Amino acid sequence: MQEDLFSGAEPQDDPYYHSAAPLVPRTDDLDAVALASKGCRACHLWRLGTQTVFGEGPQSARVVFVGEQPGDKEDLAGRPFVGPAGQVFERALEEAGISRADAYVTNAVKHFKWIPQAGRRLHQKPNRKEQIACRPWLEAELALVRPEVLVLLGATAAQSLLGSDFKITKNRGRFLESNLAPRVIATLHPSAVLRQPDEDARAEAYAGLVADLRMAAGVLSERKGYVA
Repeated sequence: MQEDLFSGAEPQDDPYYHSAAPLVPRTDDLDAVALASKGCRACHLWRLGTQTVFGEGPQSARVVFVGEQPGDKEDLAGRPFVGPAGQVFERALEEAGISRADAYVTNAVKHFKWIPQAGRRLHQKPNRKEQIACRPWLEAELALVRPEVLVLLGATAAQSLLGSDFKITKNRGRFLESNLAPRVIATLHPSAVLRQPDEDARAEAYAGLVADLRMAAGVLSERKGYVA
């Protein structure tokens, strides 16, 4: 199925894709939104995923990290960023001086999209309709957490919120103008580090990720009392 360009409109004409907006409860309680997300059927991905993988972290978090979607390990555990990419993420956070316990971590799409290959569940990138259908959950998370810094990890997360023409390679390493948060940064997804062809390339990609995360840490450290 051909992907639609970003328009901000919900794909109401497709029986497999509906906006999750009617499912998001009107509440100030993030836990209540997370509970409601468990029954989401806004797109067909709920049939593939073991469970909805909502974000985790304190509602008072000053920084929010948004990735693409849960992977195989996250789908089984019901938690974001706990697989191999999650290990890279946590190591990069530590080097940047950010405590994951103080951050809110989530994904643009809440169900794992995959195809079977050689007895494994092979990751597939969510298409535009899947991103748009799921976006009300992410919008609710951002509205309730209200972060000072929003870090978009990878092209899917960035394009889901900033438009399909957004390019990580052209826009990383600087703060972006957006009404999503006072400071918005786009950087590599940690899985991109793992996909590099050799050790030198992985080291370079990882260093770039850490450098971008240090930008976020610099904003957080401006307020006295932040402890990483």
